[in-house]
Order: sequence, then C-alpha cells, then structure tokens
Amino acid sequence: MSMNFFDIISKSTECAARTGVIHTDHGDIETPCFMPVGTQATVKTLDSEDLKTLDPEVILANTYHLHLRPSEDLIEKFGGLHKFMNWDGPILTDSGGFQVFSLGLQKTKKQESKKANAHSTLVEIDDNGVTFRSHIDGSIHRFTAESAIETQRKLGADIIMAWDECTPDDADEVYARQALDRTHRWAKESLHAHQKNTTYQGYNQYLFGIIQGAGHRDLREESARVISAMDFDGIAIGGESVGYNMNATKEILEWVMPLIPEDKPHYTMGVGYSPMDLFTVVENGIDMFDCVAPTRIARNGTLYTSEKKVAENVSILTKEGLEEVPIQNKYTLNINNAQFREDKSPIDPTCACHTCKNYSRAYLHHLFKVQEMLAYRLATIHNVHFMLELMREMRVAIREDRFFGLKQSWTQ
Repeated sequence: MSMNFFDIISKSTECAARTGVIHTDHGDIETPCFMPVGTQATVKTLDSEDLKTLDPEVILANTYHLHLRPSEDLIEKFGGLHKFMNWDGPILTDSGGFQVFSLGLQKTKKQESKKANAHSTLVEIDDNGVTFRSHIDGSIHRFTAESAIETQRKLGADIIMAWDECTPDDADEVYARQALDRTHRWAKESLHAHQKNTTYQGYNQYLFGIIQGAGHRDLREESARVISAMDFDGIAIGGESVGYNMNATKEILEWVMPLIPEDKPHYTMGVGYSPMDLFTVVENGIDMFDCVAPTRIARNGTLYTSEKKVAENVSILTKEGLEEVPIQNKYTLNINNAQFREDKSPIDPTCACHTCKNYSRAYLHHLFKVQEMLAYRLATIHNVHFMLELMREMRVAIREDRFFGLKQSWTQ
C-alpha cells in the first residue's frame, strides 16, 4: 500500500468530520466527496463534456453490469474504462456483490434463508463464490474473489473493491455469520489476487475491503476488526441497510468507526439520496459515498432545491424501486406539478449549474410533460451539480471548523 495514497488535511473539533486527499494517477480526490454513479460506463444522460463541466472528484462504475455488457475483455481492448468512456478523472468500480444480491438470492447449497424469493433461482452462493444467471439473457456466470478482482483490473479503475456478500437487513445471526465468514475469506482472497498485480497499463490500482455483518452489532464489530487488520488501501461499510435506512446506517457507523484505522479512507456504499444523508455520514468520519438516487430521481422530475418548502410529491428510493409519495420535504420539488407550468424562476435560485443559469421551471415542466429527452439531461445536470456543490461547501466548512453551522442552515 502506498503511504501517500491518502492524506488527512483537516479535522473538525465539533465531530469526526474531516477533509483529506486521495491520490490517484488520474488525479487527486478531495474528500469528503459524493461519487456520481456511472453504472454502465455512463452517468446516465450525460457525456464526458458534461462531466468535465460538473467536475466530480471521482465517478463509480458497476462491475456486474459491465461484465455482462459489453464485457471486461472488450473494455480492456480499448485501454480500460477511462479511454472507453472518454473520462480522464478517477474511477471506482464496485465488485458486483450488491447487484448479485439484488437478483433475489440469499441461499447457500446447504441452507436457504428466509430472504430467498421467486427470483432466487437466478443466484446460488457457495463458499468459493457465486453462480448467477444474467438478468438480460439468462446466461450463466460465476464470480469468485479472484475473478471479481481480475474483472475490475481489466476495467482499469483506479479504486476497486473486494468481493463480498451483501447480507440483507433482517438476516438472522446464523445466516449472517455464514455470510460474514465468506466475506472475510473472500477479502483475503481478493487481497491476494490484487497483490499479484497492483497496476494497470502503468498506473496504480487501489483495493478497498468491505465491512459486513447485517444488523448484528457483534458481527459488525468483528468485521471491522478483521477487515481493518488486512492491508487494504481503504475501508468500506456495506450491507443492505447502508444508505437505504439512515437510522440503521448511523447506528452501524457508531459501532464500527472507532475500530477502523484513521489513516485510511472510509467509504459508505449507497449513501446519497437526501442532502441530510451526506451530513449524517460525514459527521461520523466518512470520506466517500455514492448513490444512484440523484440521477434516477432526476429522470422522474424530482429536483433538488435548497428552498425550505413542502413538496407535494417526492420520488422515494426504496428496495423495490422508486415510489411516488406525498411527503413534507425541504430539499426537492417535483417539476411535473402543475404549479410550475408558468414559473419563470430557475429550479433553485441559488444554484449556478448550467440548467439553472439558462432555463426556467416552466421550461423544465414542459419538457417533462412532452417527454423530451432534453428534460432528463437538464434535470440530471442540476441534481449532480447540487450534490457536488454541497460537498464543496461541506469541505470548506470543515476546514473552517463550522461544520455544525452549515448543517444547522440545512435543518432550519
């Protein structure tokens, strides 16, 4: 592990929040940072020029989806993801474990858990890896720790993730224990596979381990100790609850953060639906997080705003997908609502994104009503800019030791 991979720059005296810099060969990543998700080598509706304008610290791509289409071998022929998608900034790839989990499985060859459902035939876990059917064409594939690392190596990401089993929230302790033992075994195998070749086409690749343990404190704490004792470049906190259930996320962080090395980057996987979710994890010492929500809800017409108001309907990200519900929410508006039909103001009067500088709410409302594709691009530009700008403000606030003041301005 490079001793220069991560530098802590400043620490809050109010809480565990901190700023830092992760050094990669495709550029420095200032932390804490929100990572826009580019699942299939694209942040949906945006091209590389849009991304350069938005200037994210790092973007995330999805190993499972890219393995199925177009394949890691094809991407390697183009020189890796950076060249394939024309993006020269840092890239992180997940291992694909969450996506395999989401196919509907939680079972082993010897035991079928209560989480198994009608889709469980798509996936089967054994102690050596996971066999699964493609959700696209039903073809059979297999991931092991070694193959997951090799797939990510061929994709050419700067930061890659260990192969793990994403355990469901309500897994009983017997199943959670089995899954955790597999995750720890696979962590060692992932590290061993990575250490055979830590570079790709002349630049360094860095490997993060993942803490699991579902909702069981003893297992989470054990996992924090085991993963932290290995020579990973960074530590991630994973699991079904992280990001979807922020009360559980906060509780898990309270359990594990005292056990994680301070000098490594900390990553909560799947956090970033609401601006307040970002405050929650940063306050607890997290440096990196990602979520599909800002881009996904943008395509549904749900747009972030700093205005303190009540939204009539909001798209909520749940395990079943997006659900439209009436909710009192300070941070979004639904541009499809009739009240915006003649509204000349931008989405957010305080926002300096391309969309807000050039287009009205009325125009966005029109585009969504007639289902013009431009609607999705303009909405996505705004939502991604909004989250990235909040992180820039947060980093400044931490450096100036006024993190709680910034947080309070969002909660009033």
